[in-house]
Amino acid sequence: MNIFKKTIISVLASLFIIGNVYADKIRIGTEGAYPPWNSKNEAGKLIGFEVELAWSLCRYMEKQCEIVEQDWDGMIPALIMRKFDAIMAGMSITAERQKVISFSQGYADEVASLAVMKGSSLEGMDTPEGINLSLGGSDVNKALKTLTAALAGKTVCVQTATIHQNFLDSGDVGSVNVRTYKTQDEVNLDLTSGRCDAALAAAVAFTDYAEKSGKSVVLVGPTFSGGAFGNGVGVGIRQDDTELLNAFNKAIDKARKNGDISRIATKWFGFDASM
Repeated sequence: MNIFKKTIISVLASLFIIGNVYADKIRIGTEGAYPPWNSKNEAGKLIGFEVELAWSLCRYMEKQCEIVEQDWDGMIPALIMRKFDAIMAGMSITAERQKVISFSQGYADEVASLAVMKGSSLEGMDTPEGINLSLGGSDVNKALKTLTAALAGKTVCVQTATIHQNFLDSGDVGSVNVRTYKTQDEVNLDLTSGRCDAALAAAVAFTDYAEKSGKSVVLVGPTFSGGAFGNGVGVGIRQDDTELLNAFNKAIDKARKNGDISRIATKWFGFDASM
């Protein structure tokens, strides 16, 4: 056998091993810094809604799993580079992300909201309770117009490489002074210290922080969904891993039917955020 044939066989063998890595263990990446979706306890153990749900889905798939920590801004590159096999990190399903990875069906809704410190001049904005950017219409236009006026000249803090930053950068609420941070914890700290006039993230991220810290953080304006905010949160998977994608979709179906997602969501969010 010549060297060329040996090389081809070696490459094919390597690809076969990679393609069948799920036979033994599925590695799931999460941030561990976005409570209550995912975080770490005092002992450094990964916890949260998605961590608990991940274990449940693995049981339905009858697979061993390992949950690994990954910084948010490197999450998709790490998946593509095969550091892990799937993402469960509060990642919303958006058209932009679907250009590079695939998503399972959604397992939870993630509405976004602006937050300010109590007493802020931004409290009491007259906007619809919730807006879905995908629907358009007078309510959406009214809310965006109100926000554009209210946020003019203000500094809004947000975690980098998120749907929330994309929305602020889109121009839908005018020219906003956007300040980005590596983690949501850093956003929360600068909001409470007065370096931000407002912050934008998942509504539950702010309510969870306010409850645990005792800080007077309040939600203002409407809750957001659709459009730049995507269509729920799903499992991110490499585009060529169709077998794993199907396995996750079947597991999510079972978990939803058996009430697992509703139960776990209620435990961590205080309400049923399942899709």
